[in-house]
Amino acid sequence: MTHSLSPSPERSGSRPAPTFAVIPGAQVQQALSGREKQIVELVEATYRLHGAGRSVNPPSYFLRFPDRPADRIIALPASVGGSVHVDGLKWISSFPANVGAGLPRASAVLILNDHDTGYPFACLESSIISATRTAASAALAADRLSRDRPRPERVGFFGTGLIARYIHTFLTGTGWAFDETGVYDVSAASAAGFRGYLEQSGAPGRVTVHRGAEELVRSSDLVVFATIAGEPHVGDPAWFAHNPLVLHISLRDLAPEILLSSANIVDDVEHCLKADTSPHLAEQITGNRDFLDGTLDDVMSGRLTPPSDRPVIFSPFGLGVLDLAVGKYVYDEVARAGQLRLIDDFFHDLRRYG
Repeated sequence: MTHSLSPSPERSGSRPAPTFAVIPGAQVQQALSGREKQIVELVEATYRLHGAGRSVNPPSYFLRFPDRPADRIIALPASVGGSVHVDGLKWISSFPANVGAGLPRASAVLILNDHDTGYPFACLESSIISATRTAASAALAADRLSRDRPRPERVGFFGTGLIARYIHTFLTGTGWAFDETGVYDVSAASAAGFRGYLEQSGAPGRVTVHRGAEELVRSSDLVVFATIAGEPHVGDPAWFAHNPLVLHISLRDLAPEILLSSANIVDDVEHCLKADTSPHLAEQITGNRDFLDGTLDDVMSGRLTPPSDRPVIFSPFGLGVLDLAVGKYVYDEVARAGQLRLIDDFFHDLRRYG
């Protein structure tokens, strides 16, 4: 393990008491900036570990509020083996009204626990980690799911918040270039802001702000849904007649009828078919899971080849193991640079009998 340890005087021959590090957002961003290819490779390796049964990823736990139905805080516990070798928990809130007050919708922390002692050894600002692992997963899926079909040349972003920005960064950072980038958001101001970001990023190709959702979908070979929708709001399968690749990141945008006429890839079957996601609704309607073709790991390992004659939809629930892998990467980078902010006396009263 790379985290610092301090000796405990009354535990001769036993494990030393750990120190505790706090890693703020600026350090997280510095550790991840410009590392898109490395992070996508890390996410791919973590998916493979998960597919091989070398992880523990129990269901996410949703804290909801009867007086604030739009808000929630989610706990994602997980454990990863392999070279990551860490346990932990992401605690992420989603308060949509924050956007109107000039704050990001989501805020989060990530706790890393030592594999051998269970002691937490770091707390990291995690909204950036969460956005990064989501974007890396999306970029990985875009690459893997387009290898047996013409590579998309027109990308469309439905929803233009932080996640859309990170996904665009990871697509361009892993070699994607588009002839046209389409933008649509129910908020004209958000769409205009995202267009400004795209133009300032220097990405090649034309940027088009579309007047409606249908126009965006029909004009895109790769469609990215990154909204805060709580229930399906896109319901016409005819919009997808040109068989695009769809990154259904926000999970609840598409009516079940669209999924039932498409090939469906998920990150984890059990996780994705719950909490009234679009795949969960499709399961409820059909009474089975036959509409699911498989997982991204199935595609990566060659057990599944996505078809080219239907829309292909990737619906990732978002696995806590990805947060842990990216968080541990950040921790190791900050430690390697000698910049950990340690709180040596965080743990107190470690003598068993006083």
